[in-house]
Amino acid sequence: MPCLLGLIALIAPRLTIVILWLLTGWFRGMFDNLLWPILGFLFLPTTLLWYSAVQHWFGGEWTLWPIVGLVVSLLIDLSPAGSRRSRRN
Repeated sequence: MPCLLGLIALIAPRLTIVILWLLTGWFRGMFDNLLWPILGFLFLPTTLLWYSAVQHWFGGEWTLWPIVGLVVSLLIDLSPAGSRRSRRN
């Protein structure tokens, strides 16, 4: 059961990105080339979602709350890798 919950937690942001990409124009015109959204999808999906939310909801202005959200999304994306490293040592 814990493995299933972990798998759902890993798939949820990526599934959200795919649904937004296919069914809406959420990411249209946000990136100059296709490389950045692909890298975001693979490595930092929550951060990619937050970046796109800031572009839409905050007009692309990086004030206090968007930066706080960016830090939280980076912690969410990077925390599983950090906990695995600390258990090995």
